[in-house]
Amino acid sequence: MRITLAALAASTILAGAVQAAEIYPLDRATILAGSPFDFKVELDAVHAEADIAVTVNGKPYAEVFGKPAEFVAEEKGEDDTVLGSALILRDLALAEPGSYAVEVKAGDEAKAVTWEVYGTAGVPKAKNIIFIIGDGLSVAHRTSARIMAKGMTGGKANGRLAMDDLEFMAFIGTSSTHSIATDSANTASAYMTGHKSRVNALGVYADRTPDSFDDPKVETIAEALRRTTKKSIGIVSTAEIEDATPAAVVAHTRKRGDKAEIVGMFHDLLPEVVLGGGSAYFLKADVPGSKRKDDKDYIQLFRDAGYSIATTKEELAAASGSNTGRVLGLFHTGNMDTWLDREQLKKGTVDKFPDQPGLVDMTTAALEQLSKNPDGFFLMVEGALIDKMSHPMDWERSVLETIELDHVVAVARDFAAKNPDTLVVVTGDHTHGVSLIGTIDTEKPGDEMREKVGVYDDAGFPDYVDADGDGYPDSVDVKRPLAIFASNFPDYYETWGAKLDGPFVPAIQDAEGNYVANEAYKDWPGAVLREGNLPRANDTAVHSVDDMVLQASGPGAEAFKGYMEQSDVYRVLADVFALGAAQK
Repeated sequence: MRITLAALAASTILAGAVQAAEIYPLDRATILAGSPFDFKVELDAVHAEADIAVTVNGKPYAEVFGKPAEFVAEEKGEDDTVLGSALILRDLALAEPGSYAVEVKAGDEAKAVTWEVYGTAGVPKAKNIIFIIGDGLSVAHRTSARIMAKGMTGGKANGRLAMDDLEFMAFIGTSSTHSIATDSANTASAYMTGHKSRVNALGVYADRTPDSFDDPKVETIAEALRRTTKKSIGIVSTAEIEDATPAAVVAHTRKRGDKAEIVGMFHDLLPEVVLGGGSAYFLKADVPGSKRKDDKDYIQLFRDAGYSIATTKEELAAASGSNTGRVLGLFHTGNMDTWLDREQLKKGTVDKFPDQPGLVDMTTAALEQLSKNPDGFFLMVEGALIDKMSHPMDWERSVLETIELDHVVAVARDFAAKNPDTLVVVTGDHTHGVSLIGTIDTEKPGDEMREKVGVYDDAGFPDYVDADGDGYPDSVDVKRPLAIFASNFPDYYETWGAKLDGPFVPAIQDAEGNYVANEAYKDWPGAVLREGNLPRANDTAVHSVDDMVLQASGPGAEAFKGYMEQSDVYRVLADVFALGAAQK
């Protein structure tokens, strides 16, 4: 046995020693037939071009790919450090479905990957797709939203969410190429390209070079639609429109923070409807509030391209009735305000942006505009603030954002009922470590708030009221709110209830740059200091690795079942629209 184990260890070490740095696309990549992508080989050492052998299914790669790659003798990293040699072939497309085994040998280095190139249906199964993403949408958000909005009696919900009744369901794996953990960029990118990627990356495989724009690109769904169809494209978000999830529809960059450049990518593709926040990156540098460093005025550039421009809810309504076919709505310089701040408390930045439309308003306007196209449309709608309020553990705001997202699902279902050639998909990009464990009895005697947390039979039921019947609680400042907690957190003061003064800021930086509990909440009634379980570089709770739930209804929805990777979801969308087949 010792000899066997020693031999195994030796062979494992040897195998590791003869690996090339990387081949892109990665092993087990699934690639839409005819879809352009960049091929790259990164070698750990410097080699002569003649010493590098690349084969595809046993044949010289240039014979299969139709052209040779660019040879980079010495690829450079930070400070001009030589990383090794590389081969790069841009805009490669493989028309023939099948398995492609790619092998690379250079001196002692060797690497092999296998790709699956897949075709799609010969004709589209649906005319339209409405793809709804609740950023950070976890099961606890859904459960909390149902109880808060509908109530519960005798152990049964008094109503159902619109998303509850979508027919088909799958569990979705969200991990990135380099980590089990994930962010909104690579998760949304996997949905929108069919390729997994690294944290912070959009529409690319993250390579080793420092330039965030030279990484191997893969085609986004918007590009595929432009290449193969005449369909319209819509993107709606309550975040900055150049933020990770909406950007994933169009963008190619290793760094999701390249927001000024991402605006340029929106302009390159020109989706017919773009609605959200983030106007600061559209304004040229000399305009107050701009975050650009150049003199490009993208508001004017979009106007020159035939777009109606909206900056308020009133202007959106006017633009939606126009016949331009194109609408750019930017309703905030940054992320838009939450439903709670916008509709009830008038907190946050509502005083600066008092006429923001809600997610339902924007979705309704987008559908009105996009449905004018007889060839159909693809619409991505993101409820971004579920995530942005879950990070700081501002649970009432995040749950109300989930309720608003569900109202969007109802709008989508109503549209699909009138237009049955529409596929509706509802999911999230990643989950949060959040759980609903019971209720909090604020009227229970005593000062120690943790003793007021009701679990098991003591939980009873919360006392939210929706007297006006609008589907939202009339107030979240109730006597028995839901008890929602995070599994991960920085140091912070637990305050056991709704933050009515404005969104929660749990931790702030100290003089050493570490995040410590924000003492602004120290003297709140019953506040308790919780020592964090995250590294001190984290100021909020983080994403979880839990599977995401996806539900869908409409033509092609039956393909969503069991466990799927996020990249598999794109394959279903491509098949529904027949993006891998020649269309007339």
